[in-house]
Amino acid sequence: MSSSLEKPQIISHIQKSLNYTLFDCKWIPCSAKFVCMGNFARGTGVLQIYEVSHGELALVKEIEKSKPFKCGTFGATSLQQRYLSTGDFDGNLHIWNLEAPEMPVYSVKAHKEIINSIDGVGGLGIGEGAPEVVTGSRDGMVKVWDPRQKDTPVANMQPADGDTRRDCWTVAFGHAYSCQERCVCAGYDNGDIKLFDLRSMSLRWEKNIRNGAYKSTIWQVRHLPQNRDIFMTAGGAGNLHLWKYEYPAQRSKKDSENTDMGVAGAVTLLQNVTVSTQPIGSLDWSPDKQGLCVCTAFDQTVRVLIATKLNRV
Repeated sequence: MSSSLEKPQIISHIQKSLNYTLFDCKWIPCSAKFVCMGNFARGTGVLQIYEVSHGELALVKEIEKSKPFKCGTFGATSLQQRYLSTGDFDGNLHIWNLEAPEMPVYSVKAHKEIINSIDGVGGLGIGEGAPEVVTGSRDGMVKVWDPRQKDTPVANMQPADGDTRRDCWTVAFGHAYSCQERCVCAGYDNGDIKLFDLRSMSLRWEKNIRNGAYKSTIWQVRHLPQNRDIFMTAGGAGNLHLWKYEYPAQRSKKDSENTDMGVAGAVTLLQNVTVSTQPIGSLDWSPDKQGLCVCTAFDQTVRVLIATKLNRV
């Protein structure tokens, strides 16, 4: 019988209370630093850069802007530049050089309403093809931006005329294994999930999952950069759940019309821990140190945690 001590553990390493509402956090690639994004009570936006040093968090830089920040990504930047793309409450997409943040290096009025979610691809050695940023907004639109092209998105996925505009809560790139292939997955407030093929500019797949699953709202899902079969979910009850995906015995089977269809695998819960009394709104794994992660919750606290023994599962 395996001991519970042999299972991965999620250990709280550092926590720090802050004086503003936290919406997102991201590790700065190739560093022991991360950036927190949110808004002050006075209605302005704030970016804070912290460095993990000797078991403490040291504030490296604080940047205040006119509009609250909702989300950010480093996914479309190079390791040399490490530019941060952000979406704000006014629908603006900005790209920042955190070394010189007085003015954004790229700026566009991307949406009419708040940008809820953002993702990047083509940078940091992740995914082939052009560096692109995808934004999802309360206005119901999902747009793809190439920072080398000013003002106009390279793709715009929106409801058909007459259809209800649903609040887009989350977006993510995927399938970028070649310069030609790329997909965007988007999730909406009514439980719709849509997979857009950017090469053919078509809707590849969609499904409605209604209220989802499990015991509380899932606010975030983040796959371990060093092993995509392991992922963490952050919940509305202030909890973190660590999961492992198990592949099925066969990856595809024939349906009633003799067409190949995919076979879903199973997930195993490796560990769970409650770290906050409020929902955990953001979570990010370190791309450089396996098992190190940072999360923020609506108790205005940022936490650095360590997941151990991930190589044994």
